[in-house]
Amino acid sequence: MDIFADFGARVRATIARLGWTAADGSALDLARVVVEPPRDAAHGDLAVNAAMVLSKPMGKNPRQLAIELMGALAADPDVAETEVAGPGFLNLRLSPSYWAGFLAGVVRSGAEFGRGAAGKGAVNVEYVSANPTGPMHVGHCRGAVVGDALANLLAYAGHAVTKEYYINDAGAQVDVLARSAYLRYLEALGRDIGEIPEGLYPGDYLKPVGAALAKEFGASLEGEPESAWLATVRTRAIDAMMAMIREDLKALNVVHDVFFSEKSLQTGPEGDRVAQAIETLTKAGLMYQGRLEPPKGQLPDDWEEREQTLFRSTEFGDDVDRPLIKSDGSYTYFASDIAYHLDKYRRGFASQIDIWGADHGGYVKRMQAAVKAISNGEAALDVKLCQLVKLFRAGEPVKMSKRSGSFVTLREVVEEVGVDAVRFMMLFRKSDAPLDFDFQKVTEQSKDNPVFYVQYAHARVHSVFNQARETLPGLDLTTEGLAGADLTLLGDVGEVGLLKRIAQWPRVVEGAAEGHEPHRIAFYLHDLASELHAHWNRGKDLPQLRFVNVDDPLSSHARLAMVKAVASVIASGLAVLGVSAPEEMR
Repeated sequence: MDIFADFGARVRATIARLGWTAADGSALDLARVVVEPPRDAAHGDLAVNAAMVLSKPMGKNPRQLAIELMGALAADPDVAETEVAGPGFLNLRLSPSYWAGFLAGVVRSGAEFGRGAAGKGAVNVEYVSANPTGPMHVGHCRGAVVGDALANLLAYAGHAVTKEYYINDAGAQVDVLARSAYLRYLEALGRDIGEIPEGLYPGDYLKPVGAALAKEFGASLEGEPESAWLATVRTRAIDAMMAMIREDLKALNVVHDVFFSEKSLQTGPEGDRVAQAIETLTKAGLMYQGRLEPPKGQLPDDWEEREQTLFRSTEFGDDVDRPLIKSDGSYTYFASDIAYHLDKYRRGFASQIDIWGADHGGYVKRMQAAVKAISNGEAALDVKLCQLVKLFRAGEPVKMSKRSGSFVTLREVVEEVGVDAVRFMMLFRKSDAPLDFDFQKVTEQSKDNPVFYVQYAHARVHSVFNQARETLPGLDLTTEGLAGADLTLLGDVGEVGLLKRIAQWPRVVEGAAEGHEPHRIAFYLHDLASELHAHWNRGKDLPQLRFVNVDDPLSSHARLAMVKAVASVIASGLAVLGVSAPEEMR
């Protein structure tokens, strides 16, 4: 049950019964009428803004409207108290019986509480999409976690989600990869390759690729011109890199549904889809021959003012029109990206989400413009940028990896601190904010470590139930038994606070899904865990508030239902984040 949606419907029904209309007699637009938690919990359980947002179209004083609405809602048996605050906000306090019914419903719903109804539409979430030129590094790690958690969140909220990885296997960087692998091939044959030349990939991760090439081809590729071996070595190297990338991601519990090859856009069975995308834009009158203004500031050394084939991206919100074909007749990266997003749209994804590194921020407007253009405004692209991750160990910067040659790998981070710590901490900050990741802090078993703090709350509930089974063996701890407890006994401020926090879960899910912000789930779980731990600590000084009190089995039964609901929500939230919910902490 979503109490905010429930009372939102009740408020709108009450407005209809009151016969409120706009000043000209027309029907009121109630879309902006919301029921939400009050900013100050002392003001009640629910805050209603109806009088504030409807006073202008009605031409009436908002406080007088709030008083009229308050009188009508006071008749609702589930409303215990009503109060008009400030210029016209209406605060409601719900009856103990309503909270009891709510909690019983949560207990019965279990893992389904907060889950959105299916059928909200298909969404494509593309994330990681790193060049297949080496192992995943910690920067890829953040994008992988954010994308995966967002996909989980959207699925939990009721969307049909496809997790996609775009393989950048058509650019110059894969030729550099092939040349680097060829050097390791010569090395595997026993040749002295000396220092890896600047511009090639120096990491040891290419040594197995070279060894595999030597085993497959022997010395037959040695001494051949590049044109004879480049395509073969490139294919083998890309396949090896993608196998390694899949394993790296699997270590993080990230599994994609689709791996889409950039190269296939021009070589697949459907023909040259980049040319087809440009033709689509041309038929729509969105391509022309023209000249671009030189970039502001210092001109690049390779700047050349010339007539180009340009896409009218400014018509869709971009800063300048963009070239799609180079002077040598080849396509720009942007042209391939347009074709790829057109392919996604034709696969049925009007809603597209891309997770990019922050260094691609300047690319966002043009890609969003392109998606609008190729779909005639029917599709939308949301881009989430992930800022840099800085690694520390006890406050000291972590040195780069020997294996990679230039960075710390994702696998190294996961192997040292574990999947749960990596995933939770990558989400315990907005993705567009820089993140400091300290290996020591994220493995501490203390309240200062958010992932431990949340997981410990879940484990603590299971410990409470173990205690209850031992000390109060007569209590019915089945789902129906807990739901049937006298839940009206939960009247302490800490208990009511926990109920209010539990009640926010469906609303948090909906808001996080609509905003494409999985970090909200991590923040909420930390708040919920904090309230559980705080109330537990109150029981140390006030025995009558303890979750299990042998002298008060009826209250204990109700409190066990309450903490069962807390654990259920924490487990659901951690599952969305891709983090385990342990029953005990060692």
